Amino acid sequence: MLKRFWLWLGRLLGRLLLALLVLGLAGWGIGALVYHFKYRGPVSTEEVVAPTEAADTQAIIEDAIGVVEQHRDNTRVLRDAHAKAHGCVRAEVRVRDDLAPALRHGVFAEPSKEWQAWVRLSNGNAYPQFDRIRDARGMAIKLLDVPGAKLTADPRHAGEQDFVMFNHPVFFVRDVAEYRSNFAAQAEGKKVLAFFPSGDPRTWELRHLFIALRTLSPAPESPVATTYSSVAPYKLGPHNIKYRVIPAPEQCPDYQLPEQNRDLPNFLRSALYQQLSLDRMPACFALQVQRQNPQYYMPIEDTSIEWDESISPFETVADIRLPAQDFDSPEQNLACDNLSFNPWHALPEHRPIGGINRLRKAVYEAISTYRLERNGVR
Repeated sequence: MLKRFWLWLGRLLGRLLLALLVLGLAGWGIGALVYHFKYRGPVSTEEVVAPTEAADTQAIIEDAIGVVEQHRDNTRVLRDAHAKAHGCVRAEVRVRDDLAPALRHGVFAEPSKEWQAWVRLSNGNAYPQFDRIRDARGMAIKLLDVPGAKLTADPRHAGEQDFVMFNHPVFFVRDVAEYRSNFAAQAEGKKVLAFFPSGDPRTWELRHLFIALRTLSPAPESPVATTYSSVAPYKLGPHNIKYRVIPAPEQCPDYQLPEQNRDLPNFLRSALYQQLSLDRMPACFALQVQRQNPQYYMPIEDTSIEWDESISPFETVADIRLPAQDFDSPEQNLACDNLSFNPWHALPEHRPIGGINRLRKAVYEAISTYRLERNGVR
């Protein structure tokens, strides 16, 4: 009797699992077909500002300030994202000698030109946590002594050109309106519900939930061993482009990082310190751009869409070198914390475009001003 019951229960559970698998595959197939027919070119090469964008932006700023206050430590107000730095290091950014004339704009106008820079490497979370926890990882680059009028009116950034990236090619929201509802839910601690704004399945953002889960990836062996992407688009002279930074170990002397203890809370900083400071070995990257081909689905206003690399391949515009250096001092860490990275610290030739970048301008400036004033930095 008992044996028959367990056999019956096993068959029932097997059928339920099979039904769920079939439903899942059917849903995936339907989703793939919808994606194929809905998201295809041609697309606009111009920006389109939504009528609710200003109100959405103001609401996001208010929520971001709340997050900053919620995650402040005992003495300092931290960033609302990428609060934990693995290091802020000196860098050299050299424009490629053979750069195509069509890409010679802004800071890339002069082949062989070398810029001095700061590079900040970080975790994405708004609260400093153990590096082994799944998270996004960020890279922010600040070129120094860049002549020319900038998009920002702040004289403190008059000589800077910034590039801001993280280690996933797309963002988990498409536009400012979705970011508002998603961020508001996350600020209230409802992380999963951020992708299910109502009981209506038509409002569910399953694809974006999967992007968010992929973004929260295991930590790399080192901050210099992963690829970073701009996610949102920019101008490069007349072109609409996206940026990417990839490791280029072939440009540096051979080096094998010793195995790190991933249970240490700051093992990514330790890995960077091991390479640059103890072993005195540089790290190398390539800075690349991908041009929009508007005949295909490469939208400006939807940052959840990856531009197809097989249609528009990335082109290397500059080499980045982090020389051997001592960087982990209290003075340099504090100076790094007080640096403000903003894609709008830029020449007009590198103007950020699209809704998420317009949002960044307002939010980054508001949060930076608020944070620095609270920390007593003028």
